[in-house]
Amino acid sequence: MTTAIAAIVIFGILIFIHELGHFAVAKRAGILVHEFALGFGPKLFSFKRDGTEYALRAVPLGGFVRMAGMDPHEEDVERHQSFQHKPLWQRMAVIFAGPFMNFVLAAVLFAVIFMFSGYPTASTTVQDVLPERPAAAAGIEPGDQIVAIDGREIGSWDELVAEINASAGTPLMFTVERDGKTIDFTITPERVDDRILIGIQPQAVMERVGPVKAVTAGVEYTVRVTALIVTILGQIITNQAPLDVGGPVRIVSEIGLAAEQGVVMLLQLAAFLSINLGLFNLFPIPALDGSRLMFLTWEGITRRPVNPEKENMFHFVGFAVLLMLILVITYNDILQLL
Repeated sequence: MTTAIAAIVIFGILIFIHELGHFAVAKRAGILVHEFALGFGPKLFSFKRDGTEYALRAVPLGGFVRMAGMDPHEEDVERHQSFQHKPLWQRMAVIFAGPFMNFVLAAVLFAVIFMFSGYPTASTTVQDVLPERPAAAAGIEPGDQIVAIDGREIGSWDELVAEINASAGTPLMFTVERDGKTIDFTITPERVDDRILIGIQPQAVMERVGPVKAVTAGVEYTVRVTALIVTILGQIITNQAPLDVGGPVRIVSEIGLAAEQGVVMLLQLAAFLSINLGLFNLFPIPALDGSRLMFLTWEGITRRPVNPEKENMFHFVGFAVLLMLILVITYNDILQLL
């Protein structure tokens, strides 16, 4: 039951934020929105306000914003309220806003985690000592805390790195605390690939930060995770990494595991899923936002819009193929879980 509730809540938030991006920018551009829906299939609940029907549908695996002008056969739509008759930049903004809001959500979730749980910060305590490096040769061990260099107190990892870089490879006296005792080591940093180092890795500690730092760190972390995902996808395409694709069943399973580990893990997983959703929607795959942006980009290059009926058929066929792919992935997920 906990897994089901957590999955519905997480999916609901990710989809709502995504569709809210489309909806808000469309409204701002003066486009008539016929329906803002969460889920697919039969309506469970709906109400209408200012010309827009807000609906909750039975199948909680998606959502949509149905705007005036998206259907080429639609009649009785004022030109100034039609998506198709808006300037190109406004149409692109409406489409891009959905994925963009998923990245914003991820940054907000990371910021909340950093404020209440802490931000991973490198400390002056040694986590690992690299073999055949100066620190290992001198006798530094994991768990040692570096408190001073040449008699100067060291309060952070950044200060430690600055002292090592400033040494230009000359011998330094490292004072460390080990098992309640203070020990001195003479270490000569070495130059490796234009870097000066001694061969240690820091132990990370969780440090709570204020709202401004948390938001900044949340944005930075979102960018780093997005870049990492793109790198991994590039490695998969070039056969440098194995293909490991999971569907809704696997995601629900992961949400259940995260829920068992606490709110922080659940928020972290939600942030990662939000980044994946935003990034996935930007790919030029039929029926996704990326393919619509591709057609709009082509319109901007050629100064001529793509035939709406042909574009809709392209999205329809692509959506059918995408559903088949999801079914295959779901089947594989179930087999792996069993």
